[in-house]
Amino acid sequence: MSIDSILKREGIKVIGQLNKSETEKIASNISKKIVDAFPEHNIDRNGLFFSLSELNMYIAEMPDNTSKAKYFSKNNSIYFSKDMDLNDLNTLALHECLHFMQEIKDKRGKLLRLGLYNMQGRQNNGMALNEAAVQLMASVASKAPLDSVKYYNMEFSTESPDFYPLQTALLNEMIYFTGTYPLYHSTLYSNDVFKNTFIAKSNSKTYNKIEKNFDLIFEYEELLSEEVNNLAVCKNNSKNYERINSRIQTFKQIILEKTLETQNIILTSCFKNEFNLIKNLEDIKEFQYNLYNFKHLVINTENYNYYKDFYADMINQLEEKKEFIEKYGNMLTIDSLMNELSTVEEQSFGFKFFKKLFSKLKLLFEEVVREKNL
Repeated sequence: MSIDSILKREGIKVIGQLNKSETEKIASNISKKIVDAFPEHNIDRNGLFFSLSELNMYIAEMPDNTSKAKYFSKNNSIYFSKDMDLNDLNTLALHECLHFMQEIKDKRGKLLRLGLYNMQGRQNNGMALNEAAVQLMASVASKAPLDSVKYYNMEFSTESPDFYPLQTALLNEMIYFTGTYPLYHSTLYSNDVFKNTFIAKSNSKTYNKIEKNFDLIFEYEELLSEEVNNLAVCKNNSKNYERINSRIQTFKQIILEKTLETQNIILTSCFKNEFNLIKNLEDIKEFQYNLYNFKHLVINTENYNYYKDFYADMINQLEEKKEFIEKYGNMLTIDSLMNELSTVEEQSFGFKFFKKLFSKLKLLFEEVVREKNL
């Protein structure tokens, strides 16, 4: 498909191309914002400036009020809305320039990967997760504050209230466990550092499920948007109006359910993994602190009690682990003693007795935890 056909399909009508001076001004502005926002990632500011300066930049009529900028890999061009203030570029302009930075192509120019979105796999998941990561980084670069919002009867906070709000809120829950560095690094350099870090904090099944759910939420939001547009043009047809409105309510409910499901998967998998790594009383304090402060990230809705119930259950398990450590010592100490005993030649009753004792203590504690988790 030609670029003209793509632009027409996207509803973009070119007004004119920016000159070299205007292009370089935008490139300088964007490269400064991105480099200043992520200094730990060693971005070459001059290199980024020159790369952005080589882009073809256009002013265009965009299809709706939300589309303020659009980057097309096929012709290395970025299109800005005629309504955008080019002297104060918003998060959407940064978003599209970040897409340009993260793309990896083969020798023929075929796009292979965009940040977290690997297009070489069979299932081709990760598009929505990458969009959320790019939008989150664009919001950070723009110094956007956290905002409390409500969508689909869910209340939460995000730096991006107007674009990918649910996805950025869920992504903030993920980086609560990984930190921001792995996410930003993988988003910028298109690698698996974030994926592998999150898997280490949970497991691969959890990451794959979250990745898939991000895509599903995005797909249903797209379907919802189409039906909302359809509803606006059929108000005089009561039968169609009711049918479309019914689909709208169905899509909203699916989005709510998938969002809460994803949140529950994140907090359950990551906190249970963290719980299993507790070795001493300091670990217990840190775990309790992290578990409590996660509440600030929780996406809430009416009758949502999962986090509250999970919190109570984990606190009970924490108390049992604390009692065990206070009675028998740090888990690390017990593991170390078992390792030392295993290297000693079995020559005495004392050796056999202590080896059996520590083995039973470990089995006892593991059984208590296992029963609690069932």
